[in-house]
Amino acid sequence: MRETVLIGNLFIASMCRTVQWFLLGDRGYPCLPYLMTPYPEPEPGPQTRFNLPHSRIRAKVEMTIGILKSQFQSLRGLRVSPERACDIIVACVVLHNIATIRGESHPPCIEEDGPEEHLQILEANRDRRLLRDRVCQNHFY
Repeated sequence: MRETVLIGNLFIASMCRTVQWFLLGDRGYPCLPYLMTPYPEPEPGPQTRFNLPHSRIRAKVEMTIGILKSQFQSLRGLRVSPERACDIIVACVVLHNIATIRGESHPPCIEEDGPEEHLQILEANRDRRLLRDRVCQNHFY
């Protein structure tokens, strides 16, 4: 892992702990104290209610990424450093927002990603799952 990526991950982790934020990840990510993932096999009730908005948000994020990729072909298969990729993505988002404000039309969204079943489910340790359970109990009962 590159040093800048590691430092960035540590920064995100410390920010989320300090401010009590959570990032949302799909089943391909481990459940971490700052990264909430869906329950792999949710039980009826709170776990299912936890997974539903999680899934809806993920769908919106994927749709947004699809819109940006269809509007800016340069975003497909970027082969640059993570820092440079961030600069390019931010520039594309700014241009997209300007076009939206001006009422310019966008090309249709093209789906590229396959179904989530192809992602390997990474099981997190017991403490991380307990934290997710606590968030679920506090907000989805």
